[in-house]
Amino acid sequence: MSRWRAPYPVPGVIWASLPLPALLIGPDGCIQEANPQAEAFLNASARSLHGQPVLDRLAIDAPMEEAFARARANQAPMKINDADVTSGERAPVQCEIHLAPMHDNPGTILMLLSPREIADRLGRAGASKTAAKSAIGMAEMLAHEIKNPLAGISGAAQLLSMTLTAEDREMTDLIVEETRRIVKLLEQVEQFGNLRPPERRAVNVHDALDRARRSGLVGFASHMQILEDYDPSLPPTYADPDQLMQVFLNLIRNAAEAAGPKGGTIRLRSFYDLSLRMRRKDGSQAALPLNIEIQDDGPGLPPDIAAEVFDPFVSGRENGTGLGLALVSKIVADHEGWISVDSVPGRTVFRLSLPLAPKEQKKG
Repeated sequence: MSRWRAPYPVPGVIWASLPLPALLIGPDGCIQEANPQAEAFLNASARSLHGQPVLDRLAIDAPMEEAFARARANQAPMKINDADVTSGERAPVQCEIHLAPMHDNPGTILMLLSPREIADRLGRAGASKTAAKSAIGMAEMLAHEIKNPLAGISGAAQLLSMTLTAEDREMTDLIVEETRRIVKLLEQVEQFGNLRPPERRAVNVHDALDRARRSGLVGFASHMQILEDYDPSLPPTYADPDQLMQVFLNLIRNAAEAAGPKGGTIRLRSFYDLSLRMRRKDGSQAALPLNIEIQDDGPGLPPDIAAEVFDPFVSGRENGTGLGLALVSKIVADHEGWISVDSVPGRTVFRLSLPLAPKEQKKG
């Protein structure tokens, strides 16, 4: 099916490649064209958006009618900082809004939405990379040094319990139980630091998802309902199948633990989306079109940690290690992918974006 086009020339390659949601707004305030990123942001096709008043499709915490009028009157671009923008189907996203008059189409405005979340995440990742690496290295060293004396403490408590009454043995049993819990935590720290490089090959993401789903349903997610919404036409990604399954397992476990004993619903969705591109180390651009979303209807992330949830040792749960999502983020980064989260009470969505397998690696 051919893609709908505006009734005047729009450079197709440039328009589709814009990394931000972009809309062309006519003199009547209606949408004349939407690029693929805007379609994803609004969860609607360009055809269905055509002719719709933009302020009916977007709720913006800013005086937009005045802004459009000023941009048209002055025939000059303008920017609105830190405006909350929502389509009504997602939580508000803080954006910078750029308005630019189209001089060859009088009255028409190019509207660009620049969500703060991706820029902030990239900035935090760059700023904290050295600190995080240092923290993990220190944690690994401490884990190794602490495990030996803990084994001695546990052994001494077990020997001591042999000479105590049943009532006093409750205290030594507590010592043994707590030392084992600490050893388990230290082993997780060591696992995080010693993750092997991925052995990548062409992988069907649905195979890894299904393995994780079945594993969860017979264990930690047995109290949850897991629904699937897959695009069966997705081509393979380029990944280590075991590490990819570990990512899905961690995210499904995270959703199940967030729901608590009352249970809830986890939705697994896969789809193709070309809106996200990342810069490789060599400076080239890489598309991440294979997308998997893991959504739960739990209470959502605590607002005070939502922005740092992928950083090591950040946890929203009591007695949480703060390493599960950090490990997920590390594996995804090793696979040249991207992970993000959108969370409000009643709806938390982790979105994983992965590259295509190289042609020579594809199956069949």
